[in-house]
Amino acid sequence: MSAGLDGTAQANGADAELSADVPVRIGLGAIVAYIVLACGLAWLVVLPLWLGDGLREPYALPLMSVMMYMPAVAVVVVLLVLRPVPKGKRLRFLGMWPLRPAKRVIWMMVVGLLVPPLLVLASTIVATLCGWLRVDLVGFSGYTHLLASAVPAGTPLPPTVVLIAAQAASIPVAAATINAVAAFGEELGWRGFLVPALRRFGTWASLLVSGVIWGVWHAPIILLGYNFGRTDVSGVLLMTGGCVVLGVLFGWLRLRSASIWPAVFAHGAFNASAAMYLWFVAAGSAPDPALVLPLGVSGWIVGAVVILVLILSGQFRRQPALAADRPRTMPAPFPGPSVDDPRGAGTTADATTGSDPDRS
Repeated sequence: MSAGLDGTAQANGADAELSADVPVRIGLGAIVAYIVLACGLAWLVVLPLWLGDGLREPYALPLMSVMMYMPAVAVVVVLLVLRPVPKGKRLRFLGMWPLRPAKRVIWMMVVGLLVPPLLVLASTIVATLCGWLRVDLVGFSGYTHLLASAVPAGTPLPPTVVLIAAQAASIPVAAATINAVAAFGEELGWRGFLVPALRRFGTWASLLVSGVIWGVWHAPIILLGYNFGRTDVSGVLLMTGGCVVLGVLFGWLRLRSASIWPAVFAHGAFNASAAMYLWFVAAGSAPDPALVLPLGVSGWIVGAVVILVLILSGQFRRQPALAADRPRTMPAPFPGPSVDDPRGAGTTADATTGSDPDRS
């Protein structure tokens, strides 16, 4: 027997709900295509720097900002051309929508916004305790000299401590606005697409492999001396180590919330606070970026401690999904008649149980 219109609608709704619960499995071809495209576009965007004067070019910063959006471009191309994710599931797979359950997603956003500056500060303390960073916590002499050299001679400046306090207060605002916008391009690719795509190989494989790829992706600018001032493979290795540590932490935010947005805010907050160590540097010292940067060894130590705490507390085992979308239409108040029943109301779906007596 064929079901009535109401029974067919209910069956279609049940099938759609069941389909929404089936996890999307990304093929290896789509994963490789994304990685090749993201890295290739990054090299293409910064090619003018390699053909010109490197990071000293006046357009270096704009090009690096464009580079940050190449992972997002790669995601869009892969989704449109290879179609590894069904059309109706793309925003959900990427963790962009829906923002439900709202309490969990918002709470993890707050964590992503406020914790990275604390990690950067902790890495500065580690660098100081290890003797890698000589600090001046009274006169802030190094930062005072840096500020004076950045303005014309004789320009009056507020007390350095006031400027530091103002910058510290502005970090959450900058993290949630301009830095989050810039970080979105990378996060859509690395934590939005690549981490869930690699989940087929296990949680830790997805976090570690995506972190390594993220670090290597930075090679076009790292080899020009960006971050560590090293133009050989050692700079790429340092960046890769930092990206693996950060990738695990940002990936935890992604998996724990099932949303991309906590990782976007965390990335923005990290970028907004990464240079905090400059506030405390003593004048005349020359710290090694490989040791004192939050992407360097001191940052690895702090990140490893946090990751260990998360592991011991079972945080990586908690990987919920986003809540289902709310229905877009109101259910019919009364069941409709079967199209096969000339009597009209004789074989309708049961209003109480929602079952269709014609279905066998």
